[in-house]
Amino acid sequence: MSGRLVIVGTGPGNPEQTTPEALSAIAASHVFFGYSPYLDRLSLRPDQRRVASDNREELARAKDALHTAASGEQVCVVSGGDPGVFAMAAAVLEALEAGPPAWRSVDLVVVPGITAMLAVAARVGAPLGHDFCAISLSDNLKPWTVIESRLRAVAGAGLVIALYNPISKARPHQLGTAFAILREILPWSTPVIFGRAAGRPDEAISIVTLAEARPEQADMATCVIIGSPETRIVERPGLPPLVYSPRSTGLAP
Repeated sequence: MSGRLVIVGTGPGNPEQTTPEALSAIAASHVFFGYSPYLDRLSLRPDQRRVASDNREELARAKDALHTAASGEQVCVVSGGDPGVFAMAAAVLEALEAGPPAWRSVDLVVVPGITAMLAVAARVGAPLGHDFCAISLSDNLKPWTVIESRLRAVAGAGLVIALYNPISKARPHQLGTAFAILREILPWSTPVIFGRAAGRPDEAISIVTLAEARPEQADMATCVIIGSPETRIVERPGLPPLVYSPRSTGLAP
């Protein structure tokens, strides 16, 4: 007998940004798999069981969750943000594709959530108001040369860029290298937004230019948004500035 596996995103960390659909899925589940800090955001009942694992054990976690669901359990895999954006939904589907046939009979549902770039963008205005992309700077699953080529391509195409996983103790140099690449292509006056822990008590949001941007302004809890050549900063006397990307663009094709 096959069970059910629901993959949810809790949002950026503010409980008010967890969707009602995600809360309903959590309430209906019995076994929870996830990274400990994400599971800690849940208020589980005594009859609900959590299985915590390290942040770099996504594929093993996905396999365990599928195995448990295939045995008939009501399972929930928990991500931060949106589970389909650099998170657990892709890991679960990767495990399912390579796994035993029984796993394909599991009733699998992905519940969308608010991802970091949306939370950060909302804090400063509308920097994602025109075409944009998201790139992870982590080279754990792809070569750094691929990341560099993508940065050059999207900057040259005039896209706003949201950077996930910008820096870590194991990767202290990559964000600085990314800024150096972008300075070769974009105006140095381009707005850069550092959004750390958007919506949480320790939130820190800053707006600088590409010329001023420094890697030490970010950590792994930060989403960095780099504007396009068209992105504008609107100054407001006595109030924080706003950033937006116009709905129309004058860039040549």
